Amino acid sequence: MTDNFTESAPSPVPPAAPTARTAVQLVTIGPEEAGQRVDRLLTRLLGTVPRSHLFRLLRKGEVRLNGKRVKPDSRVAEGDILRVPPYREQVEPVDPAAPKPVPPRLIEQIEASIIHEDERLLVLDKPSGIAVHGGSGIGFGVIEVLRASRPDETLELVHRLDRDTSGCLLVARKRSTLRSLHALLREDGFDKRYLTLVRGKWELGRKLIDAPLRTDLRVGGERTVKVDANGKSAASEFRVVQFYGRLATLLEVRLLTGRTHQIRVHAEHAGHPIAGDEKYGDAAYNDQMAELGLKRIFLHAHSIGYEDPQRQVTVSASAPLPDDLKDFLDRLSAAAASSKARVRAATGTRREVRRRAK
Repeated sequence: MTDNFTESAPSPVPPAAPTARTAVQLVTIGPEEAGQRVDRLLTRLLGTVPRSHLFRLLRKGEVRLNGKRVKPDSRVAEGDILRVPPYREQVEPVDPAAPKPVPPRLIEQIEASIIHEDERLLVLDKPSGIAVHGGSGIGFGVIEVLRASRPDETLELVHRLDRDTSGCLLVARKRSTLRSLHALLREDGFDKRYLTLVRGKWELGRKLIDAPLRTDLRVGGERTVKVDANGKSAASEFRVVQFYGRLATLLEVRLLTGRTHQIRVHAEHAGHPIAGDEKYGDAAYNDQMAELGLKRIFLHAHSIGYEDPQRQVTVSASAPLPDDLKDFLDRLSAAAASSKARVRAATGTRREVRRRAK
């Protein structure tokens, strides 16, 4: 009887990629590296080392800046001495296909969102739904896409926007620009204005909300911000743009400081949470707005401006409300008018009943 089963020799296991242990490096920071975050500088210096290993080196205190332990988000200055510890370097990459390339359609979308470009700066009207940088399950953010599109340029985010927030985003094309704009940010030297839609009729007029925020809290592993007397100073100025009956109010918000989730938390603190805000908002109200077609948080960075300290000129940019939010406002306006008409009809009926009763 013939046996249909044949035993084959096991496939050889490919040998692990050879590694070599490097020596300690002492890197003197030059003018081009000044202003960079330590973790990003390490990524560039140690391109073959996984980011998880880089962060492990930082946590263990093996990376030193001027002889002291340093955090991943610390920024280096010209003349600083960065100690890069020994590490195992792969002579040959384990997977030459990694990392995955940025999809061309995403490159096209981000390049099309640029509303201003000069030799120092890019200004984007960032679409909602795209993070400003990758991480935590997000493969590509705006900055990774731009670097893939412009591999010969040195590009850095000047500031950040939440993933679902649309609007003006600045990207520096020079280290000197990044340093000067970060200095302005630390001094609250930017005029940043947002458009947002909040629950109910805002009857506070032009309102300055000066309420300190705790930004270091975690709930279920997720960052959460709340008003707290021991928090960092935070101030936002709210101004009414348009009422939509008692359903909602469109506001312009000027940021006087730049804390994480500042507008969202200050609006909720005032009793008027932002429409579509799943983190700090009103779930029932969000459902009501979703029925009218709102598919994301109504928060848009519509303008940004500052006095350029290098050129002594005023720089400003603006981005109109995107079509999805404009279309929603049209539907909201119709709903508010219909609600107002029903109230008038009900009021008229009650008056008629009282008149006949007399």
